[in-house]
Amino acid sequence: MSAGDGVPPTGAGGGQPLSGVLVADFGQVLAAPYATMLLADLGADVVKVERPGGGDDTRAWGPPHAQGEATYFLSVNRNKRSLTLDLREPADHVRAVELVRRADVLFENFRPGTMARHGLGYERAHALNPGLVYCSLSGFGPGPGAALPGYDLLVQAVGGLMSVTGPGPGEPVKAGVALVDVLTGLHAAVGVLAALRERETTGEGQHVEVNLLTSLLSSMVNQAAGYTLAGAVPGILGNRHPSIAPYEVFEAADRQLVIAVGNDRQFAALCQGLAAPGLARDRRFATNTDRVAHVAELAAALSALLAGRTAAEWFDLLTPLGVPCGPVNDLAGAFGLAESLGLSPRATVAGDRGPLDLVANPIGLSRTPPRYVRRPPRLGEHTEELTAWLDS
Repeated sequence: MSAGDGVPPTGAGGGQPLSGVLVADFGQVLAAPYATMLLADLGADVVKVERPGGGDDTRAWGPPHAQGEATYFLSVNRNKRSLTLDLREPADHVRAVELVRRADVLFENFRPGTMARHGLGYERAHALNPGLVYCSLSGFGPGPGAALPGYDLLVQAVGGLMSVTGPGPGEPVKAGVALVDVLTGLHAAVGVLAALRERETTGEGQHVEVNLLTSLLSSMVNQAAGYTLAGAVPGILGNRHPSIAPYEVFEAADRQLVIAVGNDRQFAALCQGLAAPGLARDRRFATNTDRVAHVAELAAALSALLAGRTAAEWFDLLTPLGVPCGPVNDLAGAFGLAESLGLSPRATVAGDRGPLDLVANPIGLSRTPPRYVRRPPRLGEHTEELTAWLDS
């Protein structure tokens, strides 16, 4: 599949789906590094290009730290090699050009126009390497929004996510993680894989462009479609759902519990488990449409019943009845649940300072599963070997 001159002999990932794919990763912070890590887990040889002295900004984003390094950086940079290049220095610029010429894929998430100013924009890269798949990630696209800073929090605000997220009307809040960056990274990875597949037929690469704003709008699915199709502008419903009830957080005797009923059959089972079958026959609650129309009354009735037992007791009682429910876990509880269900949410990577317990790639492949062969690199850790290869 490679369009270049082959990968360096120390490249990892033999026998995996993306073995032999060389990725020049000029990305930084989160969206692009998350995408390239997913590809690296699947066998791509990812060369992370960083500026000398500081490298990726997230190397300094802590606490928390593990083995003296920021866990933010460690979270999205395993299975990569770090090459430090100063693109203003002639020798390093030549090496960057050579890396582009040999690569199968290039990722960059600078402000639009930055790579072109360094002589590495798409048109120049395509001329150097017609088979290159060139992926640009930005905040607001290459047009009039090019000058706007692409920060996740900003996009959550102006992109509408905060307008539907929060405890109540007039109280918008952001998601607890940089969700838009992650979604954009996923879209970027899908676009690159599609372009690589198309290249197998034509031999030609192409320019893959994704941005935070339209990635968010696409990811708002039913809320966004409610606007485009029906002109409905949703507001903040707290933990409730605009179209389903009961679908929210309740207080059990000891902690919070989620009830996520999706149909009338599940609601009848819930009422059975609560020893309140009459609720299912109440004309205010008989159908989902009725329940949504009377959601406050329904919540009050359920809250009084749910307060009588602990969240764990309700989980044990309602789950066998087919009622979707569960406690509001912290991350320790979430990892514990995944492990108790026989899942493998952790990925251990060996290193010279001891193993690192990272978060596993969630993609399961029966024959060629993700591998974890490299710890996240220290700044410039592989510069010597990669420079020798590029200079050869």
